[in-house]
Amino acid sequence: MKKSTLLAPPESATLLSQMIQRLPLSDTHFRRISQLIYQRAGIVLADHKREMVYNRLVRRLRTLNIDDFGRYLALLENDQNSAEWQAFINALTTNLTAFFREAHHFPILADHAKRRGGSYNVWSTAASTGEEPYSIAMTLAETLGAGPGKFSVHASDIDTQVLEKASSGIYRQEELRTLSQQQMQRFFLRGTGPHSGMVRVRSELAGMVNFTQLNLLAHEWSLPGPFDAIFCRNVMIYFDKETQEKILRRFVPLLKPGGLLFAGHSENFSQISKEFYLRGQTVYGLTKERS
Repeated sequence: MKKSTLLAPPESATLLSQMIQRLPLSDTHFRRISQLIYQRAGIVLADHKREMVYNRLVRRLRTLNIDDFGRYLALLENDQNSAEWQAFINALTTNLTAFFREAHHFPILADHAKRRGGSYNVWSTAASTGEEPYSIAMTLAETLGAGPGKFSVHASDIDTQVLEKASSGIYRQEELRTLSQQQMQRFFLRGTGPHSGMVRVRSELAGMVNFTQLNLLAHEWSLPGPFDAIFCRNVMIYFDKETQEKILRRFVPLLKPGGLLFAGHSENFSQISKEFYLRGQTVYGLTKERS
């Protein structure tokens, strides 16, 4: 009787292969990556982010068939206009979002919009995959109506990959669990057949949101301001104090008189800038207008 051969299960073999092929990320290369993403996008990478950086960038190296982080960094630095820079930024950008995230902001937005005259104009500064700007648009459509000239939402992000998803307006149905049945029916189309379980934003709502790529560190912002409200939520946490102050200063002329600035739950803009004061839960107004 022949001795049976013990074979490792496929997943074990794959794991073993990945361990053998792990590329070294030296302290020097990690520091250089941190410097480059700070220069390009203002993102500060702490030491504890090293494993995250490795896991995200190693995919780019393998896609490009590069077996050394030094060679990858040289590829970037030898061509300041290389398309790989955008892939580098996309890889290191964190995109955590959800429909009606930090839900207390939306009744405040609705009440503010009711009291304003003319077309209501909003900027979502970190649109990610679209959940925030579509939540803003739904709130305004329910408050002001969805007719032409009622409101507009300008949505920007530094990451081109997430903007592609946002522009498509296609989501898994489970991602819309915070929406009411009325909102689902009014603003989304359900997929059928092979698209079952998926939904798409209706064109009437999608037409009120304009998506564009924008780096908050860029010298110039091409924006259709000024705005009645600016959403800058859970963005500043990735920047150092100097960058935070600079961005907040640039928001000032972009807010209409009486406009609102919405922040994330862990951000305190009045501690960063004297230009803004806290007027509600993570909602700010311009200090010069404070009565």
